[in-house]
Amino acid sequence: MSDWVHLTVYSIRSTAGCPVSLPNGSSFCGLTHFFVFPIGLADSCDSPLVSNLPQSSFRSSTQLSGSHGPGFAKVNRRDGAGGWAPVESNRYQWLEVDLGERTEITAVATQGRYGSSDWVSSFLLMFSDTGRNWRQYRQEDSIGVFAGNSNADSVVQFKLQEPVFARFMRLLPLDWNPNGRIGLRLEAYGCPYKSDVASFDGSGCLLYSFSPKPTPNPAGKDILSLKFKTQLNSGTLIHVEGRHDRSLTLELHRGKLLLHLRKGSKSASPVPESHTAVSLGSLLDDQHWHHVAVERVSGHVNFTVDKHTEQILVPADISFGGVHCHGTPRVLSRRNFHGCFENLLWNNVNVIDLAKQHQQVSIMGNVTFTCAEPVSVPVTFAGAQSFLRLPGATVDISLQFRTWNKAGLLLTFDLQQQAGSLWLFLSEARVRVQIHKAGRILVDIVTGFGLNDGQWHSVDLTARRERLTLTVDKDESLTAHASPSFPVASGNDLFFGARLQNQSSSTFCRNPFNVFQGCMRHIQVHSDTVDLVKVQQMLIGNYSDLQIDICGIVDRCSPSHCEHGGRCSQSWSTFHCNCSSTGYSGATCHSSVYEQSCEAYKHKGNASGLYHIDVDGSGPIKPQLIYCNMTGKPYTRSHSLCLSLLHTHTHTQLVKAPQNQAIISQAEHCEQELVYDCRKSRLLNTPDGSPFTWWVGRSDEPQTYWGGAVPGSQQCGCGLQGNCIDSDHYCNCDADRKEWATDSGLLTHKENLPVRWVVVGDIQRPGSEAAYRVSPLRCHGDKNFWNAAFFNKETSYLHFPTFHGELSADISFLFKTTAPSGVFLENLGIKDFIRVELSSPTEVVFSFDVGNGPLDVRVETGGVALNDDRWHRVRAERNVKEASLRVDSFPGATQKAPADGHIHLQLNSQLFVGRKTQGFLGCIRSLQLNGRTLDLEERAKITPGVKSGCPGHCSSYGELCQNQGRCVERYNGFSCDCGLSAYAGPFCQREVSASFKLGTSVQYTFKEPYELNRNTSTQFQSSSIYSDLTLRGENISFSFRTTQSPALLLYVSSYYREYLAVLLNRNGYLDIKYKLENNRDAEVFRTNVRNLANGQLHRVSIRRLLETVSVQVTTAIPVQQNYESVTAQFTYSVIAQLTYFLPVQLTYSSGDLDPEIARLNSLGFSGCLSVVQFNSVAPLKAALLYPDTSPVIVTGPLAESTCGSSFPVNPYPAKTTHPLSDHSGTVGTGEPIVNAIKSDSALIGGMIAVLIFVILSALAIMARFLYRRKETFHSQEPRDIKPEVDSPEYPFHSEPTSQNVLSENQKEYFI
Repeated sequence: MSDWVHLTVYSIRSTAGCPVSLPNGSSFCGLTHFFVFPIGLADSCDSPLVSNLPQSSFRSSTQLSGSHGPGFAKVNRRDGAGGWAPVESNRYQWLEVDLGERTEITAVATQGRYGSSDWVSSFLLMFSDTGRNWRQYRQEDSIGVFAGNSNADSVVQFKLQEPVFARFMRLLPLDWNPNGRIGLRLEAYGCPYKSDVASFDGSGCLLYSFSPKPTPNPAGKDILSLKFKTQLNSGTLIHVEGRHDRSLTLELHRGKLLLHLRKGSKSASPVPESHTAVSLGSLLDDQHWHHVAVERVSGHVNFTVDKHTEQILVPADISFGGVHCHGTPRVLSRRNFHGCFENLLWNNVNVIDLAKQHQQVSIMGNVTFTCAEPVSVPVTFAGAQSFLRLPGATVDISLQFRTWNKAGLLLTFDLQQQAGSLWLFLSEARVRVQIHKAGRILVDIVTGFGLNDGQWHSVDLTARRERLTLTVDKDESLTAHASPSFPVASGNDLFFGARLQNQSSSTFCRNPFNVFQGCMRHIQVHSDTVDLVKVQQMLIGNYSDLQIDICGIVDRCSPSHCEHGGRCSQSWSTFHCNCSSTGYSGATCHSSVYEQSCEAYKHKGNASGLYHIDVDGSGPIKPQLIYCNMTGKPYTRSHSLCLSLLHTHTHTQLVKAPQNQAIISQAEHCEQELVYDCRKSRLLNTPDGSPFTWWVGRSDEPQTYWGGAVPGSQQCGCGLQGNCIDSDHYCNCDADRKEWATDSGLLTHKENLPVRWVVVGDIQRPGSEAAYRVSPLRCHGDKNFWNAAFFNKETSYLHFPTFHGELSADISFLFKTTAPSGVFLENLGIKDFIRVELSSPTEVVFSFDVGNGPLDVRVETGGVALNDDRWHRVRAERNVKEASLRVDSFPGATQKAPADGHIHLQLNSQLFVGRKTQGFLGCIRSLQLNGRTLDLEERAKITPGVKSGCPGHCSSYGELCQNQGRCVERYNGFSCDCGLSAYAGPFCQREVSASFKLGTSVQYTFKEPYELNRNTSTQFQSSSIYSDLTLRGENISFSFRTTQSPALLLYVSSYYREYLAVLLNRNGYLDIKYKLENNRDAEVFRTNVRNLANGQLHRVSIRRLLETVSVQVTTAIPVQQNYESVTAQFTYSVIAQLTYFLPVQLTYSSGDLDPEIARLNSLGFSGCLSVVQFNSVAPLKAALLYPDTSPVIVTGPLAESTCGSSFPVNPYPAKTTHPLSDHSGTVGTGEPIVNAIKSDSALIGGMIAVLIFVILSALAIMARFLYRRKETFHSQEPRDIKPEVDSPEYPFHSEPTSQNVLSENQKEYFI
C-alpha cells in the first residue's frame, strides 16, 4: 500500500470561431489553470462490483430458461439454475453487466454453471460507457482472447494489465466444454471512479487567462493531462501561449494527436522562429476515452497518448502560460473540437471544476458538463466468412467504411430481369463499380484514391433515370457516372462483404474479389438507416462472422514496430516494414547490414577503403562512413580542423557524435594529433602560470596538457621528453619568442578523446600569431571482436544481468567446440524463456516462449559437422513478427509469430552463458545481445571452470592467408606471415608490381646458410637453398605486361655458368631456355600462345620436377570492362637434373653470358613485372619493399606500381592442356631463338635491357639452379615418381616445418 499523489499539468483549447474579443482586437477561445488533484490514492481498488447488483443490471443475447437467466450469473452463487446459459451454444452469445456508473475495473473472474458440465474455456471482454459502441480489451495491445475455466467449480481471475474505466461490461464466449454447453458466472473487481467532464459541440470553448505574474512551479516542471473522446477525426483541443511568443497546441488531425511547440512566430518577436511537431496515437476518433499528458521538464517535453510516450528536446527556457492568451494558432485543422473532455488538469489545477463554479474560467458558446454520446453502431468484417445480407429492392445505397486493405468487396446484388450482377468493391485503394453478365463487364466506373488509410470514408451509389452515380466522401470531384442501356434495379437481397453461394446454405460464400476486412457503419438503403442492433437480434436480414456494435480495426503501425527509420505499412491482419535506405534488415529493420568494426571487415577479406561501420549493431547509434586501413590501424575517422589566428580570442567546437564515443570505447587504441604553431603566443604558460590555451574532450572538462604529454601534467611533448627549446618551460611556445615554434604530439588517452573544443588565448598582444591543427581521430583494434571465453567443463557457466529484449531481441556470437551438444546461453522468466543451443553436431536450435507456448527455430547443416573445432557464427533474432536463426552461410530458418499473440518477452533471472547441467564445452567469442557485447573475458577471470580468451584462430581463419602466406596465432586473433610469398598485405593478397624502363634491372644474390644462421637477428630476406643440396626441381611464377618483343623477362644463372632464361621471341611467343651442363647446348621450350607482347597481363608459371618441365600461361582478357582468364598448359621433358653448389654470387660480366642472352640483355625491358617468385624467394618484393635489408642490387629507376593488378580476384578459367612430344637433346629447339636474334639485333638489344630486370627475378630462380652440384648428371628417371613433400630435396614445400621458414624476426619484417 502506497500513499502517492499523481500531480499532472493540463491545458485546453477549442479555437476557431469563438466569439471572444481580446483587447488587441483578436479573438480567442482556450483555457488553462492550476489545481491539485489526486489521481491515485493509497486505498486498494479491488472491491467486488457485480455480486450486489440487482438482476435488472444483467442482459444477455438469449437464455435457456427463466432459471438460466443472466441475473443468476454471479460467482459462487447457486441461485436459479446456478448460472447463465443461452439457448444455443455458439459464438454469437454474450452476457452483459451494467455497473450503474463509470467505474474503475481492475480484474475479472469467471466460473462455470453450478452443478453442471457447462463452462466457458475462452472468451472476449468488451467495455462501453453507454451500452453501445463496445471496445475490446486487449492485453499487450494484441491479445484479445482470455483463457477461461476447465471445470464448473473453480474460479479463474484475471488482473487487467491496465485498469478500465467504464459502466458496461460484456463477455463473449468463444469456446466451451465440448461435452456440455455455455455456462457462466462472473465477477468484476474495482472501485468507484469520479470525474469532471465537459462536452463541446464545435462552437463553444473554455477560456482561462493567467495572472500577469504567475507563480513559478516549485517542482521546476509543467504538466498537462486530460482524457478526451470524439467521433470526428480533426479538431483543435488545446492552445496555450506564453512569454516571448512561445506556444503549445494540441490538435487532432486525421485521427492522430499532434503536439505543436512554437516560439518566435511573430515578425516583431526578438526570438528566432522555430516549430516542433510530434504525432502520437491513431484512430483516436473511435468515440472512446484516450489519455493525453504533456510534461515539460528542463530541456525536454514528454508527450504521452494512452500508453505511448515520446520525448522531445526543446530549449531549456521555454515556458507556457504566464500571460494572457491571444492570437490564432497556426494548426492544420480549421475545426473546433467536437467531443468530450474529462479531468482536465494543468499544474494541479482542475479546469473543468473551476468552470462549473464560474471561477477564473469563461465559458464561450455551448459547453455542457455531461458527455452526450452520439448513436452510431459499427460492424466489423473480420474474415473470409464475414457477410451481411439485408433486404433491398432499390439502388439508393450509402455506407461508411474504414480499412487498411487496398482491395475488398463492399456490396453486391443481382439486378432485376436477369440484367446481371452489380459489384461495388475496393481496388487499388479506389472504389469501383462493375456490372457483370455472362462473363462480360457491362459497366465499369471508378473514383476516389488512397481509401485504405484507416479513416472513415462514405460511399453513395444511386441509380436514377438510367444514370448510375458513384460518389466518395460527399465530394463532387470524387463522383463518377455511367449510363447503362438497361435499367439498374436491385433484386431482393443486398450482400455486404461477401455473398452466399446458395441461398439455402449459410456456410459457403463466393466472391470473385478480395475479401473485405474492415468496419462499416451508417448503412442506409433508400435513405433509411439500417438498425444493426435488430440485425444482431436476427430481426432483420442475416449475417455470419460479424462483430456488431464494435469496430475492431487496429493500427499496427502506431506505435510503429519498424526500427531505425523503417517505414511501416499495414493490412487488416499484419504490417510490413520497408527497410530500404536504412542500413538495417529483417522483418522490423532490427539487424544492421553493416559490420561493427573495421576488424570485422578485415577478417572477411576486405581491402582498405570506406566502409559503413555500425558500432552497436542493432542499437540506436546510426551507421557511420569510416575509412578502414586494413594494412595498419583499422579506423580513420575524418574529424579534423586547422585554423590560423591573429589578434583574436577564439574557441572552436568540433562535432560530438555518439558514433565517435562508441568507436573509442570499443577500440584497443586511439590517437589524435594536436599541433600548435606560435609566434609570441604562449600555450600552457608553463611552468607555473595559468594556461592560455586548452582543449575539451568528451568528458566536457578542460584539458591542460598538449599532444605528447600525459593528463594533468600541464606539459607539452617536449617537456615530457626534456627537449624544449627553452629548458625553463615545458612547451616550446611558452618561451614566447618572435620566431615561429611548434608544439605537437599525439593524444592517446581514450577517456579524453576526441577533441571537441579548442580554446585559444594568448593572441591579443601585438605581434602574436598562432595556428592550431586537430588531426583526424584514428583508432585501431576491436576489443569486442576477439572477446572470448573457454569453457573447459560442461558444468561451467558465466552469469550476467537479465537480458531485456521485450519486443526485439537479437543474439549473435561465434563458437567452436568438439562436443556434440551443449547450451550456449539461457535466460528464464516465470513462464517466458529464451535459449540457444547446439542440439547435435549438425543442428543449432533457438528456443523461446513469450506466452504463446514454446517455439523452436532450427537450422540443419546438411551433415556438415559444427563440432570441428573451427569458428562458427550464430545469429538469432526474435521480434513481434517472426523469429529467425542463421548459422554461418547455411540456409536460415524463420518462424512467423501468431497474428494476435503475446509479444512481450518477460525475463527475470540472470542470463547464463553455458549452463550448470548439459552446458557448453568449448569457446564462445564476440557474444552480443541487442548490439551490446558481453565482456566474457573479464567475467571469466573471476569464474572457476572458465578461462579468459581462446586460442586456435588459424584453424578457422588460416584460409584468409593467400598466396603461400602462413597463418600465425596471436592471443587475440592471428596474422599472416607473407615472408614466403611474392605478395604483400594483411592477407598476402596484394600484388607487388613494378613498371620497368629501359635500363632498369634488379639483381638478387643468394646468401650462404651460415650467414642466415649467424644473422638470425638481422631482418633481411635470404635464400633457403643450402650448399651441398641437390635440387630436383624449381617453381617459378610471375606476371608481365609489355608490347616489346623480343624481350628478356627472367634470367637465373649459377657460378658455373648454367642458366635459365624466360623470354619473348620476336613473334611474341614465350620461350624457356635451359642450360644445365657446360658440355651440352641449351634447350629451348616454346609455347604456342601467340603474341604475348600485346599489352595485356599474362601470368606465367614454370615448374620443373625431375626431368619434366610444366609451363602454364594465363591471360586476362578484358571483356566488357570485366576479365576472362584463358589458360594454356604445356609439358616438356629434359635430360638432366640440376645440381647447385654454394657459395653463389649472382654477379657476372657480359662475357659470362650466353652471347644470344647478352644481346637480349642489352636491349633492356620496358613493361610491367609483378609477383615474381623463385621457389621461396620473392626478389622483386625484396627490391621494392625491403631494399636496404635484402641482398638486391637495383639499377635504374624502380618504383612500386599497380600495373599487375588486372587479373580478376576469383578467376575461374577454362583450362586447355596441350601435351607435346618429349624433346631429347637440343634437336630443333635452339634454332628459332638464334634466328630471331640474328634477324633483329635491335630488338634483341631492347630485350637484353629488359633481361637485366628479368635477371633480378631470374637471380631468384638461379638461386635454386646455382645450388646444382657441378658436373653431377642424372639420366632420365621414371616420370611417375612422386616427391616426398617433406624431403629437403623438394624446394616447393612451404609448411611451417619446412627448412624454408624464416626466423621470427624475418617473418615480422615481411608482414
